[in-house]
Amino acid sequence: MSVVVGYLATVEGRQGLEAAVVEAERRGTGLVVVVTEKGGTPAPDAVEQRDLELEVLRRDAQGVGVEVEIRILGEKRDVAEDLISVAEEIDADVIVIGLRRRSPVGKLILGSNAQRILLGSPCPVLAVKPARTPGS
Repeated sequence: MSVVVGYLATVEGRQGLEAAVVEAERRGTGLVVVVTEKGGTPAPDAVEQRDLELEVLRRDAQGVGVEVEIRILGEKRDVAEDLISVAEEIDADVIVIGLRRRSPVGKLILGSNAQRILLGSPCPVLAVKPARTPGS
């Protein structure tokens, strides 16, 4: 069993990664990071930045005893379906997702990917938000 987390190069995505490492360490399991390439082939500098961030994550996770598997899935895929599919395939303990902070009105509407993951997941889902910043 493992923890599954979806990675996006956003503040929310990074928060999800951090929480997933903590969760995997707490559970004594491995971590599977799912990267879905959306919108075509990413620019070389975006790929380089993503790979650098994922390598730092791998080192940090291994430093606390968490083994990391990174799955980079092809373009024109669906983030929610990819996370659910990987979670089913590996019999995941939990899926970790990052959520955006929203205004009071925006809280009535959950992001479509987050909603689909929550409704379709074969396991519990841990949703995390980035830390508050001054003025947020």
